[in-house]
Amino acid sequence: MYRVFEALDELVAIVEEARGVPMTAGCVVPRGDVLELLDDVRDSIPGELDDAQDVLDHKDKLVTDARATAEKTVTSANDEAQDTVENARDSADRILADAKSQADRMVAEAKAHAEQLVDDANDTAERSVEAGRREYETLTTRARSESERLIESGQASYDRSVADGAEEQARLVDQTEVVQAARTESARVIDASHAESDRMRSECDVYVDTKLAEFEEFLSGTIRSVGRGRQQLRTGSGVPDYGPDPSGDGRRSRR
Repeated sequence: MYRVFEALDELVAIVEEARGVPMTAGCVVPRGDVLELLDDVRDSIPGELDDAQDVLDHKDKLVTDARATAEKTVTSANDEAQDTVENARDSADRILADAKSQADRMVAEAKAHAEQLVDDANDTAERSVEAGRREYETLTTRARSESERLIESGQASYDRSVADGAEEQARLVDQTEVVQAARTESARVIDASHAESDRMRSECDVYVDTKLAEFEEFLSGTIRSVGRGRQQLRTGSGVPDYGPDPSGDGRRSRR
């Protein structure tokens, strides 16, 4: 490629130094030297220029082929895109159907679970109420029995005291020197018997009232536990597990 520029420079120098033709703009140059330099220029031009010229000569055909290839590529890409869109739409429909089916199944399972929780809560409440009723009946029966026993014991003690006082009074009635003392002792024994009977009756009443208060507190705790279970069912947080209250007062606590 360097020889091309060198030969061109020599041609320029020959033309500039050539002898001019009078009365014209032409000049006389040595034909052999010029042809030799032109051959050097031709030989020094790289083959890529010829290839480039061939490309320029066939540019219309290349452009047409490129346009046809591009249109074919675009058509193929459109067809592939259409197939992809249809496949994606089919996949989306299948995924949507599967999601809907799974959602319906989950809703059905949740509804069944909620119904089971409600049934369990009702069963727990019924068992708690039944247990409270049995406990109430047991405590009431026990308190009634204890009250009757205490009343009978007090009555028997009173009767014995009265009988002892009467016997003592009869024994001492003829003894004038001790009549007053006997009456005093008899009155004391009778008063003591009445006081003992009243005390035992009061203790019996306190015992019965205490047992009834404990049962009332147990029933209140049971009702509160049932209320909390119903509230949790309404809020969707599930049914708590109720177990015996570790304090031992008969109420049930949530674990």
